[in-house]
Amino acid sequence: MSIQSPCILVCSIDLATGYCFGCGRTGDEIAGWINYSDEERRTVMTQLPARMETIERKPRRETRRQRMARERQEG
Repeated sequence: MSIQSPCILVCSIDLATGYCFGCGRTGDEIAGWINYSDEERRTVMTQLPARMETIERKPRRETRRQRMARERQEG
């Protein structure tokens, strides 16, 4: 099974860190994601939680996609 994208449709790059506010990937990782192997995606995915902690400004609202993911995990 292929690893899905961590994109939550909040596509804006934090200039201080270079990470996307929504998913934590770099612009290069976002652009190349479709061509990454499962192992490359897995490596990036393991780094995302720590990256998200370094982003200075968080999204202001929960997106529909975030809400659906949260509800799936809770439910």
